[in-house]
Amino acid sequence: MTTITQPVGSDGTRSGSRILKVVRMQLVNKMTYIWIPLIIFVSMVVITLAIFGIVRSAGGDVAMYGGGAQAPLWYFAVVGIQALTLTFPFAQAMSVTRREFFFGTLLTAAITSAILAAMFVIFGTIETATHGWGMDGWFFALPWIWASGVGAAALFYFVTAMLIFVAGFFGATVYKRFGSLGLTVTLVGLAVLLVAALWIVGRLNAWAPVFTWLAGLGTVGLSLWMLVLTVVLGAGAYGMLRRLVP
Repeated sequence: MTTITQPVGSDGTRSGSRILKVVRMQLVNKMTYIWIPLIIFVSMVVITLAIFGIVRSAGGDVAMYGGGAQAPLWYFAVVGIQALTLTFPFAQAMSVTRREFFFGTLLTAAITSAILAAMFVIFGTIETATHGWGMDGWFFALPWIWASGVGAAALFYFVTAMLIFVAGFFGATVYKRFGSLGLTVTLVGLAVLLVAALWIVGRLNAWAPVFTWLAGLGTVGLSLWMLVLTVVLGAGAYGMLRRLVP
């Protein structure tokens, strides 16, 4: 009979246990992972509701849609950056391998992304039950996200948070590996590729098929494509992390 065991670290502990230690190490920084996202979330709710109230009191009678809910999601890019720049040198000093640090950090991101997704779903459910907070105002339960149900919406918010986190982590890894010049070249290169793709679509007069394809994906399909992009960026970050000097 074959027995499968986890790799043992230099201090005699199992790799799985050390990955959980990385999670605990990351969560020591509660300001980055908990308090600032919570402050952004609450502020976004209060400010958006205040704007909706002002618009409604001015006599507006149409449905209102806001993008304020994006704020805590975009902050996850900052969390991804700080997850590397603030913690990686300390982790290396604690004899944590790069593999353990990477997967422990991703597990931390998954936990916090799941919490954020749950909050979006809870507030989206309240928003739906109160018909837009009693003002026909929507910024959680946006129709195109919730069209496929609560589960699809939760998946979308979770994957979006993970993608933005990994993008921030990837950018920080590029900076630590190649410096500011390398990061600048990478960002410019990505911008050039995006512009080239838009030019090709326009040249082929293919905007209608592209938009039809995007609309046909639905919330779940779009989430799965974002998950693929998350994996690609994560693989790139891991490849650079293995050669990174603290």
